[in-house]
Amino acid sequence: MSHETLVELTRRTLKHARAGTVPLAGEIGRVPATNYYDPDRWQLEMERVFKRTPLVLGFTCELGEPRSYKALEVAGVPILLSRGADGQMRSFVNMCSHRGSIVVREGTGSARRFTCPYHAWSYDNEGRLVGILDRDEFGDLDPDCNGLTPLPVAERAGIIFGALTPGMPFDIDAYLCGYGEMLEHHDFANCAYVGSQSVDGPNWKVAYDGYLDFYHLPILHRETFGPDYSNKAIYDAWGPHQRVTSPDHRILVLDELEEDDWPSDVLTAGVWTIFPHTSVAGFKVSADGVPGGGRMYMISTLFPGDNPDTSRTIQHFLAAFEPNEQLDELIEAQQAFLLHVVRDEDYYTGNRIQRAVKTGAKTEFLFGRNEAGGQRFHGWVDRLVAAETDDDFADLFAGAEVAFQR
Repeated sequence: MSHETLVELTRRTLKHARAGTVPLAGEIGRVPATNYYDPDRWQLEMERVFKRTPLVLGFTCELGEPRSYKALEVAGVPILLSRGADGQMRSFVNMCSHRGSIVVREGTGSARRFTCPYHAWSYDNEGRLVGILDRDEFGDLDPDCNGLTPLPVAERAGIIFGALTPGMPFDIDAYLCGYGEMLEHHDFANCAYVGSQSVDGPNWKVAYDGYLDFYHLPILHRETFGPDYSNKAIYDAWGPHQRVTSPDHRILVLDELEEDDWPSDVLTAGVWTIFPHTSVAGFKVSADGVPGGGRMYMISTLFPGDNPDTSRTIQHFLAAFEPNEQLDELIEAQQAFLLHVVRDEDYYTGNRIQRAVKTGAKTEFLFGRNEAGGQRFHGWVDRLVAAETDDDFADLFAGAEVAFQR
C-alpha cells in the first residue's frame, strides 16, 4: 500500500506541475514572536517535546556490527548507544553508577567493555556492571542492580530512535503514525554511512522552519541551488511528520514514462521530516567517467543548544551505493557544498532572524497559506507544550491524522 501511496502522491504533484497550481492552507498562520526566545517557553519545549518525544539518535548502517557503539549528548543528557553481541540495540544514560562520571567519550567505535575513566568501573555492551576496582575493599554491592541506566530505544526503517528520559512511555509505532512504512522506501538500513559534520545555528524552531520552507529556495539559494527552483511546496502529513514536495517543472519528465517505469528516486523525492528535529534530503553523486555513484542522503538531526538562541545540527550522510576511492572525492565535495549552503545561507540568515526577533519590533511571525507545513509544525509544538501528562501526550498521537494536500 505504501508504494501505491507514493504513486498516487506523485500523480497529484505532477497534476499541479502541469497546471501551474499548488494546494493552499485555509488561512494565514500566526506564531507569537516570543516563542522563539522566551526562556520559560523554551524550557517547556525541552521538557515536553525533546524529553518526551522519540528522537533520531543514529542509524542502523552507522552501528551495524555487534559491539559497535555511539556516545553523544542531547539536550544535556549524555547517551550511550550500544549494539550487543546479540545484535540488539540498547541505549543508556552515559553515566557511571559509582559517582556519575561520563563513561565513554563522545564518538563511535567498537568495544567489548566500557571502562569509566574515573575509578575504572567497567560495563559490558549490554550495560551490565562487570568490574569494580578493588571489589573486596569497596564493600558489598550487587552488580545486577548497578548497571548503566537504560533508556528507551527502537529501530525502524534503518533509523535508531531513542528517548532522553529513563522509564518514560515509549511507543515508537504510535509516534510514527504510519510514517515508518513510508521511510522504508529509502532503504536506509542498507546504505553506507559515509560521514558527518556539524553546524551551529539559531533557535531550534528558526532553524527547523527552514527545512519545511521551499518559499525561500530560489531567493536565498540563488547562488547555490540556482534561481530556477520552484518556490512552491506541497505538504503531506503523518501526524506531525511531513513530506515536502514541489510541483517543479523537472517532474514533467514523468509524462514521457509509463507509471510502472517511474524511478524510485522520483517517487521518494522531496524533503522528509521527522518531528521534532530531523530532515531527510537526497542528492545525486556521480560524474562522467567515474563508475558507480547514485543517491546520497543528507539526514540532518537538529538539537537545541544550551539556551533559546542556539542549536546544533549534525549532518549525516548515507550513500545508497557502494563507495569507492574514485567516488570519495565527489562525496566530500557534496558534503562541503551542503555545509556551505546550510551554514552560510540558511543559518547565517537564521542567526540574523534570532537577533532581530528579540527586539520586539514584531509581535508575531506569519506563515502563509502556501506555508502549511510551518503552520502544522508549530501547531504540534503548541499542543505538546500544553500536554501536561503522559496520557495527554499519548492522546495527541492516538488522534493524529494522515493528511495529504490535494
